[in-house]
Amino acid sequence: MSTPSPTFGPGAYKFTVKSTAEAVALIREKLGPAARVLSVRAVEARGLRRFFSAPRLEVIAQIDAPATGLAAVSAEPATPAEEAPTPSPLRSRLPQLPASLGLTGLLRRSGVTESTLNRLQSGSEWEKLNTLPLHRALAETSRLLRAQAGARVPKAPISRAAFLGTAGVGRTTALCKWLAGDVCRRARLGHVVSVEFDRPNPLGPLPVFAEAMGVPLAHFPCATQSAVPHGFVYCDLPALSTRRASDNDTLAAWLDREAITERVLVLNAAYDRSCLREAYTAGRDLGATHLVFTHLDEVPQWGKLWDYLFDEEVEPLFLATGPSLTGDCEEDVAGAIVRRTLPDDET
Repeated sequence: MSTPSPTFGPGAYKFTVKSTAEAVALIREKLGPAARVLSVRAVEARGLRRFFSAPRLEVIAQIDAPATGLAAVSAEPATPAEEAPTPSPLRSRLPQLPASLGLTGLLRRSGVTESTLNRLQSGSEWEKLNTLPLHRALAETSRLLRAQAGARVPKAPISRAAFLGTAGVGRTTALCKWLAGDVCRRARLGHVVSVEFDRPNPLGPLPVFAEAMGVPLAHFPCATQSAVPHGFVYCDLPALSTRRASDNDTLAAWLDREAITERVLVLNAAYDRSCLREAYTAGRDLGATHLVFTHLDEVPQWGKLWDYLFDEEVEPLFLATGPSLTGDCEEDVAGAIVRRTLPDDET
């Protein structure tokens, strides 16, 4: 066991630990709040030792300052092949557009939908916006959109929630991202429940990931109430259907029977607008209270997402901006979309 040299600078580092408890303690207590976990995987001993030794855990974490005081772990900088890519800050990618398009044309070209555009045009500020210099009009429009998207009564942080979504949207990955934030950044405890009905619910990486995070994974039928004071319970449900509302009757009955009122709808932002709308409608029919968008790394224009931020009954939870189970997560939803569609200052 060795202690990292004080010369370690910001970057990705690999730590090999003996247990999930040690891994969680390392991430949460030793690396500090600035650390971001990039990957966690089990590593078995080689040769005959694998029959007598328990698997160890390899944790790759990103730190923004030198790590000191680490003990009882072996640490080494991740090699280029092992180091996960570090997400770059989200910046506005508004293309260089000709001023002759005017404010309306620029908004259309930046991906803002007709629905959102009509919302802006029907407001009392629209006429004034069109009298401003174009760069100021765009900045004021971005502020206006953020204000409208945030004009809802904030909900309490989720604690007993079901994650809903159609097949292939990254529902379980979204649950893992939120779970990692709860354990590593918010220092919360709880458990996860996997549920199956008349359709299969593949667990994917959830069992290994939950073990790595030190979070119990139960299979329904089991308790859906928290086992610890103020703890969380997150339920991974089978895929919902967009074909017929009756296909989701079993899901709806289970949610009502278990009295799970927090319902996180996961949508794949790479889907076309009609598919997004169908999935959103199905989720709203199931009583969705929160919203997550995934696959944002595959979407060049985020303007279409504004349509879903004005529903006062559904609170945006986060954007998944990459495939990592422990990162690539943007919780300032309106701010991130502004930066990818419009400038939010006058510079």
